Amino acid sequence: MKWIWKTLKVLGIIILCVLVLLTTIGVIISEDLPEGKEGAKADELAKEILKELNYDAYKNTKVISWTFAGMHSYEWHKDENYVLVNSGDEVVRLNLKDYDSSQIISPKVMDDKIRQQQIQRAIKNFNNDSFWLIAPYKLMDDEVERRVVNTEGKEALLITYTSGGTTPGDSYLWIVDENYRPKAFKMWVSIIPIGGVTAKWKDWVKTQSDMILSTEKSIFGLPISITNLETSN
Repeated sequence: MKWIWKTLKVLGIIILCVLVLLTTIGVIISEDLPEGKEGAKADELAKEILKELNYDAYKNTKVISWTFAGMHSYEWHKDENYVLVNSGDEVVRLNLKDYDSSQIISPKVMDDKIRQQQIQRAIKNFNNDSFWLIAPYKLMDDEVERRVVNTEGKEALLITYTSGGTTPGDSYLWIVDENYRPKAFKMWVSIIPIGGVTAKWKDWVKTQSDMILSTEKSIFGLPISITNLETSN
């Protein structure tokens, strides 16, 4: 038995050392949230991004379907304020105006607690996965604060979500190219302890309804793919 305790002690020390190392690295590479200036200039930068991505097409699009990272699939009826959320064997018709009116398509359950858990999972998944699809189209929403930040000699757009979604208070610094098309954003979000983590937005395509959407993101070099993308008016 002594060798077991000795092994566990060694493993505990190794795990502790790894955690300390990761924490130290996180502190070193973490960036502070930059300061920026609110006002007309920030709004104009946001509008230029929306123009580049054909915001009018987004407004007129009635249905958006996609699969996020090969895990969850969606059929979002924007004009009717509901979305079909498909996660493996679980399918929820999520009412975006009244979550309590949402329906469990499968599997059918009688237990209300389980039903509420399914709906909450669908809400969380949709909030996250739709953000990674259409975040640039939300720059001028009422619950968003916009600031211009000078970074590496260029203007970038810092936005902070003051309400809505799953994690209000999160901030993103959008970095754009010479045509105002987003290339990446840096994140200061509650679920990531390191500030300034970069996510690249790549492989932009024009959809059937003329929306311009990124179908490939990456964080730390790890891809996040958008597949089965279709839109209609």
